[in-house]
Amino acid sequence: MRASFLLLIYSLIIILVAPVLLVCWVLGVREPLMAIGRWAMRVGRRVLGIDVEVGGLERFDHKASYVFMPNHLSFLDGPMMVMLIPQSVRVIVKKNVFGIPVLGWAMLHVGCVPVDRRAGGGGIKSIEKAARSIREKGYSFLIFPEGTRSLDGKLQRFRRGGFFLAIAGGAPIVPVTIKGTFELMPRGQFGAKRGTVSVEFHPPVPVDGYSDGNVAELIERVRAAVSSGL
Repeated sequence: MRASFLLLIYSLIIILVAPVLLVCWVLGVREPLMAIGRWAMRVGRRVLGIDVEVGGLERFDHKASYVFMPNHLSFLDGPMMVMLIPQSVRVIVKKNVFGIPVLGWAMLHVGCVPVDRRAGGGGIKSIEKAARSIREKGYSFLIFPEGTRSLDGKLQRFRRGGFFLAIAGGAPIVPVTIKGTFELMPRGQFGAKRGTVSVEFHPPVPVDGYSDGNVAELIERVRAAVSSGL
């Protein structure tokens, strides 16, 4: 019931955002849309009845560029991270999401990056584009290194794409540990239970000195940090 009500609220928000998107596009500004997105995530948390305990925000410079890497337990993780990260973050999202009216256009305008995994080299091109956004515009990105939500609540193998993004963009990685979202909304479940989740931001991991040749060491270092909070 709460999930259906939230979908209704988000549908109304998307309709109301349309004229704001037009103004932002004409003026070439992005932050108003990012602020609306974070506000919408806070609304969603309240409607679903989810409390969040967060720690470690003092461990990184809120004005610097990073690649944030949390574990992935639930559909709740993405919106929650957008809400909690104390700066505007972009994401790399499947290309078909950008076909959603208003929402897709807004995501494209603020600098989110589409990826078409069916096209040859699509993932590499998306990483290169996102890395340029980090270097040239100072953007931060949110990447789930597991690539997909866990089926059993356990930490999965980390994929390399997000690490190549951090190296190419020269942005430190902030490992993040999420606990509790799997119990509230596991993969395949529609609707979330009420409850409390915790999020811990770990110290940034510099990417200086890492390359394709030793990226496995960087992956293990970040994975160990995420795992330490579970």
